[in-house]
Amino acid sequence: MEHYYKLNEWNIIEQGFNSDKNEISESIFSLGNGYMGQRANFEEEYSGTSLQGNYIAGVYYPDKTRVGWWKNGYPEYFAKVLNSTNWIGIDIKINDITLDLAKCTVKEFERVLNMKKGYLQRSFKATLSNGNEIEVTSKRFISMIRGEIGVIKYAIKPLNFSGKLEITPYLDGDVMNSDSNYDEKFWDEISKEVNPYAGYLLLKTKKLDFHICTYMNYEITVNDKIIKPVIALNQSEKYVASTALIYCNENDEVIIYKYVANTSSRYYDISKLVRITKELSSKAKKDGFEMLLKEQADAWKEKWKESDIVIEGDISAQQGIRFNIFQLNQTYTGEDHRLNIGPKGFTGEKYGGSTYWDTEAYCIPFYLSTSEEKVSKNLLLYRYKQLDKAIENATKLGFTNGAALYPMVTMNGEECHNEWEITFEEIHRNGAIAYATYNYVNYTGDKSCLGEFSFEVLAAISRFWAQRATFSKSRNKYVILGVTGPNEYENNVNNNWYTNRIACWTLTYTLEVINYLNQNEPERLSELNKKLNFKDDEIITWKNIIENMYYPCNEELGIFLQQDGYMDKEQILVKDLDKKNLPINQKWSWDRILRSCFIKQADVLQGIYLFEQDYNTDTIKRNFDFYEQRTVHESSLSPCIHTILAAKIGNYDKAYEMYLRTSRLDLDNYNNDTKDGCHSTSMAGTWMAVVHGFGGLRVIDNKLVLNPIIPDHWKSCSFKIIFRGALLNIKFNADFLQIQNEKDVAVDLSVYKKDYRLNGNDLLEVKI
Repeated sequence: MEHYYKLNEWNIIEQGFNSDKNEISESIFSLGNGYMGQRANFEEEYSGTSLQGNYIAGVYYPDKTRVGWWKNGYPEYFAKVLNSTNWIGIDIKINDITLDLAKCTVKEFERVLNMKKGYLQRSFKATLSNGNEIEVTSKRFISMIRGEIGVIKYAIKPLNFSGKLEITPYLDGDVMNSDSNYDEKFWDEISKEVNPYAGYLLLKTKKLDFHICTYMNYEITVNDKIIKPVIALNQSEKYVASTALIYCNENDEVIIYKYVANTSSRYYDISKLVRITKELSSKAKKDGFEMLLKEQADAWKEKWKESDIVIEGDISAQQGIRFNIFQLNQTYTGEDHRLNIGPKGFTGEKYGGSTYWDTEAYCIPFYLSTSEEKVSKNLLLYRYKQLDKAIENATKLGFTNGAALYPMVTMNGEECHNEWEITFEEIHRNGAIAYATYNYVNYTGDKSCLGEFSFEVLAAISRFWAQRATFSKSRNKYVILGVTGPNEYENNVNNNWYTNRIACWTLTYTLEVINYLNQNEPERLSELNKKLNFKDDEIITWKNIIENMYYPCNEELGIFLQQDGYMDKEQILVKDLDKKNLPINQKWSWDRILRSCFIKQADVLQGIYLFEQDYNTDTIKRNFDFYEQRTVHESSLSPCIHTILAAKIGNYDKAYEMYLRTSRLDLDNYNNDTKDGCHSTSMAGTWMAVVHGFGGLRVIDNKLVLNPIIPDHWKSCSFKIIFRGALLNIKFNADFLQIQNEKDVAVDLSVYKKDYRLNGNDLLEVKI
């Protein structure tokens, strides 16, 4: 595939201005710090196609549901992370002509996302309609150290004229979400003020009473000397600005430094928001751009120390994985258990920025291996804190006795997804929530969460599965009817293999946790049983379901069937489709898709990935070979799972093909949807593709297992993981494997089926 962005190990580089790709680039060059984020919109006015986006984590709006036909059980709203105050704005006029790249001749345009140091830089030369030619360089970042701070350095140089320059830094809260159901604006103004070189906006949401305050301070230099030009003040509804009038000579360099603080009532008392925001902005200005930039570079240096992946010999693969890791570290920091990971992070509005099952299925492994334990534990706490809402969701659908159905889409625990085939039927998401607890305990060895809060979650989910299963007299088995599996190109099917499998696994794991608590925390278990009104007859029912669950299969082919009736479909392979039919979700009717055998993403293979220890390699290979040929990979979550399984069965060419697809999904716009935002949870899957796929990393019986393989395209690969207090630097090529323990904590390893104990600060070398 042709690369639009220049290949580079540490940078994403766009050379030349292409207005048709601007929205894609706005996604790719997005910035964030876990607290807030911002698409790569231009600071100056731009009348071309653009999706303006600035987002504050956890600040959302319950946009009233819009559907053609209402069904009982539909949520009242779809939660949306809000497009908030545009804080980057700096309008420029040159001799009364507005700088607008859609209306002038642009040359030498370059946009660079520096992932090593965490900033975005843009430079260009432009000729305006009056013949004036200017050179502009802007650099901006969102601080990883000071969560509320964003900073801009915007430099302008007249190249062929002397004349009047008007610079207008502003704050604009009169914004809306592009995906607003009723074209509604979600913000009301509370107060504002503008002074020379400063100004603020205080806004609140029309519902839920979230308040945000944005405060700007700025200063202007000419040829590195601070000046105090004439300032004209301007304000209107939800808008403050001040215009500096400067007369400059040819080749003078005029720079505006803009220091902005964004705060919300989620963290500060409303009555103190303005004062605190002003103080944060003023402190940033006092410390200065260069000091803040150094802080940023130092912070990213520390991030990369524990999360970098180095691939030698394949710059495309190297750039892809670093881009994914960079965006993940910008999206979630794990400091607040009320926050989660939206499918688009801070890069766009699609999916509302809400929480999906993607977090548990794809993101937790990344944070388990690259961050301290509390980061992943906070993701578990996020779901526990919303357990009461999950029980309410299930109750609305007719479930009883504390059964919980976690939402497909949520902000506060309430379901806010309104497509019936997803909302009511894609119930496998419940299993992902349960699996996250297992994953955390299995990886960290920390079982304290089980009695502390996780058993309550597991019991509630297990109660749901016990009620959702139906005993079929004709089969003399339990069945689960009317579901949508991970493959969303199948709706309202019976006995989706993955759903049945993860339902019974959840029941089994919950029973294991009961046994653990009974042996190790009997008093706590007794308390929980009383709290939950838990009865022994529930255990009997669960065991009966586990022992008698029906799993569709095809004995002739030796595969698990995706669901009942799958083989009734016309069996066409993706390779035999005319390319003009792809992607089918953009070329075919939904009716045609539902009747086809084509698969959006890993479904049976998702279950085999999670429970691979239960299946031999031949079983995995038969299922992989059958289903991969029918998978169109039109979900961003698909290629990573296929990479891992392909590596497992020795299909290294397919593993590499799928890795490139997942790692460069957004950079190369594989699914023609990057303009809506990047695929944050797929990015975590990309990390899994390297570490779990090519690295062969597993945790089995409290032991770290590694079985690395190297693609032919790579000279070597190295990654770091945190495991139970150890920090391991793992490097391998076709001939050797090195594991350096960079902490003083010993760790037990199994490498190519041979056991080792790697002491603190020791090096293990294994010939391949």
